[in-house]
Amino acid sequence: MKKLMIAAVIGALSTTMLSVSTDAAAQTATTTKPAAKAVAKRPQPRRLIKRKENPAKEAKVDPVPEGAEKWSCKDGLAFEMKGDMKRDQIVTVHWANKNYNLPREATTTGADRFHDAATGMDLVVIPTKAMLFQDKDSSRLADECKTAAMEQGAPAPTQSNAINKTGN
Repeated sequence: MKKLMIAAVIGALSTTMLSVSTDAAAQTATTTKPAAKAVAKRPQPRRLIKRKENPAKEAKVDPVPEGAEKWSCKDGLAFEMKGDMKRDQIVTVHWANKNYNLPREATTTGADRFHDAATGMDLVVIPTKAMLFQDKDSSRLADECKTAAMEQGAPAPTQSNAINKTGN
């Protein structure tokens, strides 16, 4: 008798579950249809707002330092340098509309080297020419750079050349 009673309860429950699951499936189907419409009505993608150009910020140009000497380089490039390489510990190089203060680096080769680790600018001057490097991408920005006096045959105004002249 107990077995019969248990079988009846299980049968009633399974019938109830069957009808409840059918109703739940029907409700899910009706609730998913409006959700599908909501997906179809996606919000428009945000448009990128083009900002007005700020001429003061865009055209940030450092002025060429007063008293700077022009160094003409190969491929039509040039930079201006202010400072006396024979005695100054920091020279100012004006390159690409920006001024760079480059401190002197000690060398064992006799070349004058001015290097700023923060900006990566590196100026190396030997008696016959100057070269301007960029450390960040290991590129040579300008090569075969000479002053007007060097174009006429004078050596570069380097510290080593100044020592050689006073020592003789």
